[in-house]
Amino acid sequence: MKQIQAVSIWYNGTIVSATLFNMSSTNDNLSTNATFYYELYSNALEQLATGYINMTGTDYATYSSSATSNDFAYSWGASQLNLTLI
Repeated sequence: MKQIQAVSIWYNGTIVSATLFNMSSTNDNLSTNATFYYELYSNALEQLATGYINMTGTDYATYSSSATSNDFAYSWGASQLNLTLI
């Protein structure tokens, strides 16, 4: 789980700040693509948003060959969702 710059999310009729970003691989064909499940949480660990993002092409090639693949995946996922890691 990574800290992010707070983003406002409409949740159960109120605006809540998401400050935590979690991501895990749900499918990786070990060749051309990986699918990640992401979650955004409040400081109180209340889950505010979820979804899936898919990595392909040069991003996947970099991810699969990187010694720091987890850090790369988090940075890539944050950029896909317009989030800023802190």
